[in-house]
Amino acid sequence: MEGFLHLKFNIMFGLFKKKTEREVLLEQYKKLMKESHSLATTDRTESDVKFAEAQYIIDKVDKMDAK
Repeated sequence: MEGFLHLKFNIMFGLFKKKTEREVLLEQYKKLMKESHSLATTDRTESDVKFAEAQYIIDKVDKMDAK
């Protein structure tokens, strides 16, 4: 029961938590990588574009972490 209350508390207050720039970038990275992977079998050029965009975003995250 205690674990359930802890989970409920985190969900309830997590709704009001604003995402950091890093969290937003990581979500974009994951989305682009997923798109790149799904396009790899049908449109290799577009897959490479998505991968390059994802790489740019992860480089930005790395620079943020280095600070």
